[in-house]
Amino acid sequence: MRNENCLKVASELHDKDESIYQALITAIVEHQLPPGSKLPEEALTKVFGVSRTGIRKVLQRLAAVQMVTLTPKRGAHVASPTAEEAQDIFRTRTLLEVANLADVMAHCQPPHLVALQAIIHQEQQAHEIHDGPAAIRHSAEFHIQLQAISGNQVLTDIVARLSQRSSLVIAAWGAPWHLGCRCNDHEQVIAQLRDKALQPLSDTLTHHFDQIVSSLNFERAGVCLPDFARIFASHKER
Repeated sequence: MRNENCLKVASELHDKDESIYQALITAIVEHQLPPGSKLPEEALTKVFGVSRTGIRKVLQRLAAVQMVTLTPKRGAHVASPTAEEAQDIFRTRTLLEVANLADVMAHCQPPHLVALQAIIHQEQQAHEIHDGPAAIRHSAEFHIQLQAISGNQVLTDIVARLSQRSSLVIAAWGAPWHLGCRCNDHEQVIAQLRDKALQPLSDTLTHHFDQIVSSLNFERAGVCLPDFARIFASHKER
């Protein structure tokens, strides 16, 4: 019985850590926590109701996927990609995502196109009502689901991580309402995928990423301490 109780406690702690991890990464990706934001352990322990040890474990996980930087005596901050990193991230995405399009096209079926079109519809709605977090979320979802069609889970996981880092790039260097990607580009991707036009599709996706990079202004705003209580209010109520 004691072993069962220990396992239950360990499982609950793991679930809590995972919940905090997902809450923080969502807030970062959706620009609620801008690049450079301080992540004080004391403030986060109060918001999430856990020990500093628990918060440190989560912050270390976020640092491992390059969403947070941990600096001795300065603590944790949301990662702030340099201009060179920003360009490298999108250059890498271009190399990977364009190279995988042949496999995407080979495995693509009508239900895949329907699912991608549904994501675009949600993305368009988010832009129309200026729902920034939703626009970012659906934009990333489109690219991840596009690559997932190929069945290459390893590459899809890499694209998902790069999409998260891309969001940091756009938060750090993008224009105030340059959120996610251009919906009309995504529409063109679906049309060319439906027509089995590999070279035009490759050109469209390459141009798509080039346009995002060219829109970046490489000017950074000042850093302030976020309102953690407001951002994570739903977690405090649990």
